Amino acid sequence: MDTKRCWKKNVMLFLAGQTISLFGSSLVQFAITWYITLNTQSGMMLTISIICGFLPTLFLSPFAGVWADRHNRKMLIIVSDALIALATLVLAVLFFIGYDKLWLLFVVSVIRSLGSSIQTPAVNAFIPQFVPDDKLVKVNAVNGTIQSMAMLLSPMLSGALLSVASIEVVFFVDVITAAFAIITLLLFVHVPPHERATARKPKGYFQDLGEGLKFVINYRFIRDCFIYCAVIFIFVSPVAFLTPLQVTRSFGPEVWRLTFAEVALAGGMILGGLIMTAWGGLKNKIYTIGFSILIFGIATIGLGLVNVFWLYLVFAMIAGLVIPAFNTTAIALLQQKVETDYQGRVFSVFNMIQSVMVPLSILIFGPLADVIAIEFLLIVTGLVMAIMSGVITNSKVLVEGGKTISET
Repeated sequence: MDTKRCWKKNVMLFLAGQTISLFGSSLVQFAITWYITLNTQSGMMLTISIICGFLPTLFLSPFAGVWADRHNRKMLIIVSDALIALATLVLAVLFFIGYDKLWLLFVVSVIRSLGSSIQTPAVNAFIPQFVPDDKLVKVNAVNGTIQSMAMLLSPMLSGALLSVASIEVVFFVDVITAAFAIITLLLFVHVPPHERATARKPKGYFQDLGEGLKFVINYRFIRDCFIYCAVIFIFVSPVAFLTPLQVTRSFGPEVWRLTFAEVALAGGMILGGLIMTAWGGLKNKIYTIGFSILIFGIATIGLGLVNVFWLYLVFAMIAGLVIPAFNTTAIALLQQKVETDYQGRVFSVFNMIQSVMVPLSILIFGPLADVIAIEFLLIVTGLVMAIMSGVITNSKVLVEGGKTISET
């Protein structure tokens, strides 16, 4: 109860630390990608780097969810941040002394992915411990806005740093920002562990994992949510991965066009996050999710239809505008509907669905983009998402579950 009363202080301190850490991590991620691109000019090397950042999350997420439910979530966040910072520090020192082998970047990408897979379900399950239920959407919206700003600013900051300093300087910046986040969380964010973290644990990890999966399967509202989200993640892929290729093919290969397209999307996400922070969404959150999917589908169709670049940017911004409405509402729904003891495992399943469906679907849409116009793919996937919005908002199970959520 005391924790809930001083929730604003904890939120400000927690988000401040996470924001600084996020910027540092984003700087490193862009620096690694650009270093590999500029020094190898190899699509294969870049692909290996992406795989190194993806596969560990897939394999570790189930166990990370169990850990988040069995142990102190605050300490898990600190440990994962420290793991990432230590790996980056070792990399910075090795590069500084001249040992700049490419395989080191792959190893560190794996370690950073492992740390993130531990941290993500822990953070999502940790926030409801000190934030009142009726403020979860707004707090998640603030967090999402911060992430969008990092996505917008990090490439520019990383490029500016790399233009005046070596890559190891960027690595050291990440270590410093991670240390700030760890100290802030450890010393100033006072949230007691959830009850299960302090209780005796007679069950094994695999039994806990099985119970978490059984919970998702048997809880129809959560199960249906995950099924619909899996479908949505599949059809989001063309917008997420193919639009840079579309811009190059249809409007021109100039770098400024690609930059403007990314800025339009990220700018829309920032604005959308600010709107969700102030508004909080519709009373029934399923309608907020359905509305966001409908608008995203219409914007996707627009991206496939327009042949004037500035109109293309408008639709890209509209697409970005409604992403926070989907993300923050979906996370808040899970935080509110799922029992505290199961939240880590449920969020790990959600992260697995997202991390599997989007990359796997691009294996289908990627090759199709070489034989079918990307514009056509966008129109078709946009129509599917618009239809899915109607399916979701007409699901009695989801709508009934959404009625129990009341935001102020």
